[in-house]
Amino acid sequence: MQRLIMQRLSLSVFLATACLFLRAEQKTVCQQSTAGLSCGRGWVIHIDSADYGRSDRTTCSRGRSSNQLQNVHCAASGATDRVAWMCDGKSHCSVTASNSVFDDPCYGTYKYLQVSYSCKCKAIEQKTVCELSTADLTCGLGQVINIDSADYGRHDRTTCSQGRPSEQLQIVNCASSGATNRVAEMCNGKSHCLVRASDSVFGDPCVGTYKYLYVFYCCKCKPDPIGE
Repeated sequence: MQRLIMQRLSLSVFLATACLFLRAEQKTVCQQSTAGLSCGRGWVIHIDSADYGRSDRTTCSRGRSSNQLQNVHCAASGATDRVAWMCDGKSHCSVTASNSVFDDPCYGTYKYLQVSYSCKCKAIEQKTVCELSTADLTCGLGQVINIDSADYGRHDRTTCSQGRPSEQLQIVNCASSGATNRVAEMCNGKSHCLVRASDSVFGDPCVGTYKYLYVFYCCKCKPDPIGE
């Protein structure tokens, strides 16, 4: 069972890419100002790129002398990594466009910070419940359930074994056919779903064996997370 769960989990992690919704947003702030990055509830920041310096003579030019705008080949090294370290995985983040944060890549030039980021949500969950118990599948606000795989039966002698006689644990190649499709029909597209581990739901693949249900699912994101 452990190997099977690890294989399923590896597959689920690989498939997590399909459970992401990303939408790009860009913030530009002048030197000594602060960029406020924000995602709605259930979403987290993912930094795509960041630049601190100057690449044109028009951005953040108001009220500045011409000699502060001439160097347009100015970029602080490591800006993306720095902002990612500060903000990735958070729902809100503030970054000040300053030499104290990024160092000074071009002394005497008036600089600005440009950040491109996305809001993403991702949830890989695994639920295991014993026979006649109920699996509670839940996603956060703005997310819906997407079933990766489900199995009802028995694949080892240890899972859900407490208090059960040994004869109920002997068959370990027991699996209900169509369990994934059944749970997907019940739960896909919902934010909350209850699935009972029972023969009445999945049929009885091995009479006399005490079974369990495990479900792998991810939370797919609804669009337009930025500015919620």
